[in-house]
Amino acid sequence: MSSEEEILFEVRGAIGLVTLNRPKALNALTHEMCLALDAKLKEWETDDTVKAVLIEGAGEKAFCAGGDIVKLYNEGKSGGDYPYHFYRDEYLLNTRIKHFPKPYIALIDGIVMGGGVGVSVHGSHRIATERTLFAMPESGIGLFPDVGGTYFLPRLAGELGMYLGLTGARLKTADSVFAGIAQNYIPSEKLPALKDALAAHEFAGDTSAEIDALIEKFAADPGDAPIAEVLPAINRHFARGSVPAIIESLQADGDAFTTKTADSLLTKSPTSMKLTFEQLRRGAKLDFDDCMRQEFRMVNRVIKGVDFYEGTRAVVIDKDQSPKWNPARLDEVSDAEIEAYFAPLDNGDIY
Repeated sequence: MSSEEEILFEVRGAIGLVTLNRPKALNALTHEMCLALDAKLKEWETDDTVKAVLIEGAGEKAFCAGGDIVKLYNEGKSGGDYPYHFYRDEYLLNTRIKHFPKPYIALIDGIVMGGGVGVSVHGSHRIATERTLFAMPESGIGLFPDVGGTYFLPRLAGELGMYLGLTGARLKTADSVFAGIAQNYIPSEKLPALKDALAAHEFAGDTSAEIDALIEKFAADPGDAPIAEVLPAINRHFARGSVPAIIESLQADGDAFTTKTADSLLTKSPTSMKLTFEQLRRGAKLDFDDCMRQEFRMVNRVIKGVDFYEGTRAVVIDKDQSPKWNPARLDEVSDAEIEAYFAPLDNGDIY
């Protein structure tokens, strides 16, 4: 499939429509898709006939399950420059979406993980359906919650962002709305009618407010959010001052949720967990552009390491789910090693 077919663009009425069109790959982002979307958004920014942008994924399984991790793995293992170019352009796309001057509507229908979060969560209008499944699972493959996770995760309620970033826990519909990943719930069967209404609407004033009103006509109650019941425990344990302290606190509690959570953390990359902890604590105090600058520094070091390739091998390539992390223990990862991930790059920052 050519890049022209992997991402589709259309203007209906005053709405610029984007379709991520790799349904067999769960609409995973390629480098070419990132470049094409960035270029089209740049064009639509100054096109007065386009009042808003709507992005969706093809098929019923996924909005976008992330970046094309298999290609990143293969290219990175061979020593090529592809991962550097991919992450740079993906992060620049995330930045453009965050600062996009017009409403940006993401129909998060199905799986949304990693890179898919990066092209949805930074938009002004985010809609979940009954099929929504959100996660930032990067610590399980030796990476860290990127694509702007440095910015949006620390700004979720309490310590929810730290919990999601370290554990890679999955949120379904009601939890995604409760957390603020999405703002509204609309049943998937109503999405075509919403798109028709948006395309037929003649915008005359406050475009964002008019879109809000149209969305409200289709929105429904997502129901109770299970995550709300354990949020007090999350806040208590994940406010600790280090990853070992978080795990110790969870283990000392000893109920079913905290035990399961502690056990989950012990399967993740020790380097990724310590890196994620520091990333999110710093991100709480940074603006968006500084967060993305930090992520680009981090990912440049990660793709020179070993855990990203070992984690991707174990989870995505061989699927044996038994990564051999190096270092294998949290106490073998020094503070100085983590600090080095945040240093300015010799060949220049992202911007």
